[in-house]
Amino acid sequence: MMSFIWFLIIGGILGWLAGVILGKDVPGGIIGNIIAGIVGSWIGSMLLGNWGWRVSDFYVFPALIGAIVLIFIVSFILRSMRKAM
Repeated sequence: MMSFIWFLIIGGILGWLAGVILGKDVPGGIIGNIIAGIVGSWIGSMLLGNWGWRVSDFYVFPALIGAIVLIFIVSFILRSMRKAM
């Protein structure tokens, strides 16, 4: 149970940090940050492999880069949808 809680906390921190680096808000607040961190971790590990520091099943650098890519793509899609309306 405790590892799941750490998983959510680290995912949220990585999602929040990626949003801060990009200067964009993650839609969904805290839940959006957690999802961005977890999905970003998966994207980062698929693109870059597993290397660097490991914290609670997250490899920090690939997860952060994956979260940045995810937030950039989501913000681009949302901005395009707003312009179309």
